[in-house]
Amino acid sequence: MPTRRLLLAAALPAIVAARARAAPSSFAAFLATLRADAGRAGISKATLDRALAGIAPNAKVLERDRHQPEFTMTWSQYRALLITDKRIDAGRAAVRANHALLSQVHARYTVPPGVITGIWGLESSFGTQTGDFHVVEALATLAWEGRRASFFHSELIAALRILDHADVTPGRMTGSYAGAMGQPQFMPTSFLRYAVDFDGDGRRDIWTSRSDVLASIANYLAESGWRGDATWGQPVTLASGFDHSAAGRDTRRALHEWVRQGVRPANGPWRVAEDTQASVLLPDGARGEAFVVFPHFAAIRRYNPSDFYALAVGLLGDELAT
Repeated sequence: MPTRRLLLAAALPAIVAARARAAPSSFAAFLATLRADAGRAGISKATLDRALAGIAPNAKVLERDRHQPEFTMTWSQYRALLITDKRIDAGRAAVRANHALLSQVHARYTVPPGVITGIWGLESSFGTQTGDFHVVEALATLAWEGRRASFFHSELIAALRILDHADVTPGRMTGSYAGAMGQPQFMPTSFLRYAVDFDGDGRRDIWTSRSDVLASIANYLAESGWRGDATWGQPVTLASGFDHSAAGRDTRRALHEWVRQGVRPANGPWRVAEDTQASVLLPDGARGEAFVVFPHFAAIRRYNPSDFYALAVGLLGDELAT
């Protein structure tokens, strides 16, 4: 029997066509307004002609947007899914292959290779899974559809600015269904803020230039507050009488205060000075793993505001740095 999702997917092209006919603003009218908005933003007519040629509402984009998974994961499930032996092996190979480049990026941005490659690994499996949606069409579909029109309209204008700068051609500007682009999976507005031309060829190429990819991730973290080689955090054990209500990112104390409350490093010594501000995280609650996180944890969360994500980046990065 066909599932509800399959039936919806099969019906989406007709839904899109009906939306185009019935909407107060058809897709053609939307594109005309977009052209006017982009023109006022200084984007050239030639860029708009190239970028908007032949685009149409993308049914696969709408299907993905309307039917995102509703299930939730525990931290242990999330960790097991993302930090696999296969990913660690691939990451170590990538670090070896890019050792000299990572050293150069580290020297420029003072962001250590581990956290850079941790993000690279989670975002695109070290550049092997970057998404094949055409970003302008995907963003135009979502901006026109209207559920988050203002957000996607802003991202679409940013994408057109990138094309106008000739960092990439429309055909090569690919990414996720929601417009996250290239190996670092930057949204267009993030690209404009953080992408860099590290190889000096005049283009910020986060799709195929390994130099630009790794340096752009490092620049994002540096601009988000990462300074120097201090770690993001580390696994800990807790004394049996530890007050679990004190856990959480909003409770920050000097590390030595946590030590007095029975917090101990799980593996090896502390990696920071004992006056460093720290928080205790219990991502699976009192019976699960425990971590102490330091100020650089917040820089990772600027990339993706999820504790699970930031913990996974940090742990994967630690594996790749060994």
